[in-house]
Amino acid sequence: MGKRIAAIAFIFICTAAGWMALGGTIFARTESSDKSLKGRVGSTWGASQAQRAAVAFIERIETRSIEVPDRRLPPGRDRTGPTTTTALPARDRTETVRTRVPLALDQTRATVAFDLEHRRKGLLWYSTYEVAFDGNYRFRNTTGSDSVVFEFPLPAAQAIYDDLRVTLNGAPAAYETRDQAILTTARVPPGDSATLSVAYRSRGLNDWRYVFGNDVSSVRDLDLVMRTNFDDIDFPENTLSPTESTKEADGWRLRWRYANLLSGFQIGMDMPQRLQPGPLAGQIAFFAPVSLLFFFAIMFIITTIRGIDLHPMNYAFLAAAFFSFHLLMAYLVDHISIHLAFIIASVVSIALVVSYLRLAVGPRFAFREAALAQFVYLVLFSYAFFFKGFTGLAITIGSILTLFAAMQLTGRIKWSEVFAGQSGRTA
Repeated sequence: MGKRIAAIAFIFICTAAGWMALGGTIFARTESSDKSLKGRVGSTWGASQAQRAAVAFIERIETRSIEVPDRRLPPGRDRTGPTTTTALPARDRTETVRTRVPLALDQTRATVAFDLEHRRKGLLWYSTYEVAFDGNYRFRNTTGSDSVVFEFPLPAAQAIYDDLRVTLNGAPAAYETRDQAILTTARVPPGDSATLSVAYRSRGLNDWRYVFGNDVSSVRDLDLVMRTNFDDIDFPENTLSPTESTKEADGWRLRWRYANLLSGFQIGMDMPQRLQPGPLAGQIAFFAPVSLLFFFAIMFIITTIRGIDLHPMNYAFLAAAFFSFHLLMAYLVDHISIHLAFIIASVVSIALVVSYLRLAVGPRFAFREAALAQFVYLVLFSYAFFFKGFTGLAITIGSILTLFAAMQLTGRIKWSEVFAGQSGRTA
């Protein structure tokens, strides 16, 4: 009996090592795929976007006089002999300095709408979205000049901007682009206000942010409304929660409204992620030894109680059938959906076990005990990984129920007599 248990343990360890290698291969393939394909997705669809608030300023040109320190010429030798160092006198120089004097941003009204569409490349899904942005910014000229420059930073360099509209006080404004920003100039008398409006449609990837400024910023009279066409909303770290949330038919209407805000946080939205085929298959492969351990334990208990002679070689074939589930699913997810790959791999693995034990032990044991145990410990345990956040709890509950069933089945068994009987038959 001891040799049989040692042989089964050796088979389990070898199979577990194979799963570790398979899981590592899956994650390596996923990482390699992400490095090569993420850039392609970004180049064709766009990158993550961070929209900064518009600014307005006047430029002051000043001429300053600066003193250039004295310089010393390198040592030289004159006709009389000794080495000398010659010092040149200090001199003055003028330079022109451009200084920005910002205007006060009195009011911000903005709307942003997302149209999410997931795209699959290789072993990963990417959260791509279309965004429609419309921002209105009212500035007050508190300076002594009337020549004001309005600057609207664009959210990403790797992006397209369709249906772009730039207006000042409701009238179309001529603009230029420089350093990933839209610039327009207008006359605004001191003490007056002007409203810059910019609207566009663009496309991005994974997340979107609205940034007030650098570090801690003061924001007055802010009203930003965000609409989504998805239900699973999530906010990035270091972002503000909405002050109002309203569920709509196809998503959410979120609102950030502040009268006078001082904050270093931003406004943002993380796009929902779909189940990632590569990482999910890798996680299931890494967990597979636990499933096989429970299956072997149940098989060992049942065959020992019923006196069924299941040789270690039989256990080796059962382990191979378990391994086929993860191997097949790992390469099917490249071509079909993760759910369909899971179903096909489950059917194939159970068919291998049942058809084999039908010949090795008998149809009743194969179709009832073995098939049920494999369905629970391979299929259901693996499917628990589809429920993000509940995987550990589901597996824990299944493990406790398994322990309870095993204890109830074996509570009246005299194991010393069972092992002695097995040893006598082996001898």
